[in-house]
Amino acid sequence: MTTSDAASPERRPHVVIIGGGFGGLAAARALARAQVSITLVDRRNHHLFQPLLYQVASAVLSPGDIAAPIRWVLRDQANVDVLLAEVTRVDVADRRLHFAERSMEYDVLVVAAGVGHDYFGHDSWAEHAPGLKSLDDALELRRRILLAFERAEWCGNPDERRRLLTFAVIGGGATGVELAGALSEIARHSLRRDFRHIDPGDARVVLVEGGDRLLASFRDPIPARARAQLEAVGVEVVTGQRVTNVDAEGVQLGQTRIDAGTVIWAAGVKAPPFVASLGGPQDRAGRIVVEPDGSLPGHPEVFVIGDLAHHRHPTRDLGPLPDHPLPGVAQTAIQMGKHVARCLNADRAGWPRPRFAYKDLGSMATIGRSKAVADVAGLRISGLLAWLMWLFVHLMALVGFRNRLVVIAQWAWSYGTFQRNARLIRGSEAPDSVL
Repeated sequence: MTTSDAASPERRPHVVIIGGGFGGLAAARALARAQVSITLVDRRNHHLFQPLLYQVASAVLSPGDIAAPIRWVLRDQANVDVLLAEVTRVDVADRRLHFAERSMEYDVLVVAAGVGHDYFGHDSWAEHAPGLKSLDDALELRRRILLAFERAEWCGNPDERRRLLTFAVIGGGATGVELAGALSEIARHSLRRDFRHIDPGDARVVLVEGGDRLLASFRDPIPARARAQLEAVGVEVVTGQRVTNVDAEGVQLGQTRIDAGTVIWAAGVKAPPFVASLGGPQDRAGRIVVEPDGSLPGHPEVFVIGDLAHHRHPTRDLGPLPDHPLPGVAQTAIQMGKHVARCLNADRAGWPRPRFAYKDLGSMATIGRSKAVADVAGLRISGLLAWLMWLFVHLMALVGFRNRLVVIAQWAWSYGTFQRNARLIRGSEAPDSVL
């Protein structure tokens, strides 16, 4: 292994992985039989199945249904240590990782930390428009969504009630589309008989996309079909208008105002602050522009994978284009994680490292009950068949048999009854204290 020269022959090379998401876990598992010592560092103790995070926010699933402790996931892999910590800085010259009060040396570093929300220079908007990247985010969104209906039940002012029952979702990617569809389903079905002074079906759900179409990474005619399905379930879709302000009362789109009691941010991502300390070239979102093998330019011992990696090299037959990173989805991160293991094995054997080759397994997004879109194996599908495919793929990708069993039971119950068992409001706010 060329990157192990700094390591003494008496010990195994130390591989540090930052992040226990799809990419980090894939890298750790792919190195299970390698003669290396692995430390996986994450600031949270659990692996999160992010594609279903919106279902926690929309009260279909509970947090434990889509998360698993990282230590439990890797419990049978003897060459892995798990460290609960947050990285503050990386010193690539000295091969040292820094935390708040300690540091750690590495021989090989795999940066798989994922990305956060990007408010495009307007960080003050975060208070009024939370995003969806963690379980804490999902629970906060669930709290705001359910409290909006509780507030409206107590409100005697028709204009204010209308504002409270307006939900604005910013961003027309998969997360925004799925959230908008779920919100419409909550209002029109799940809560339909629960209130006495309001009709939850009067709720207004508005999906705002700055570009000219939804699901921009999908091929035609998927974006148009997704829009048609959203509008069929009552979602108002606004495209070609960018957000100019977000405040406690709603959203401003140029000269257009949307008064909304709940605003959700699903537009834009950016790298965590410590990534800048790597020193490599970055794109506008802070992602590292990597070498064809996925390494940091000038530092072959450092790999950047998952949402943080920007490949400007051809990695598949049709792309990506020079300034278009690969899709920030689970399949991409998993493939990159496995690729790291192939590179380290090539180093050990004295062979040239392989280029990263991305295999597009397709893209999917669900819109609601029996409604979804899918672009898989050259087929562009929408409706019930796409929805069934989405259910199967996401169910099989969950970590742990228990999680799969619980999730399929919850989905079956929700489908048959329109009910959502996780409709609990966290905190102690009573209705009259939130008016």
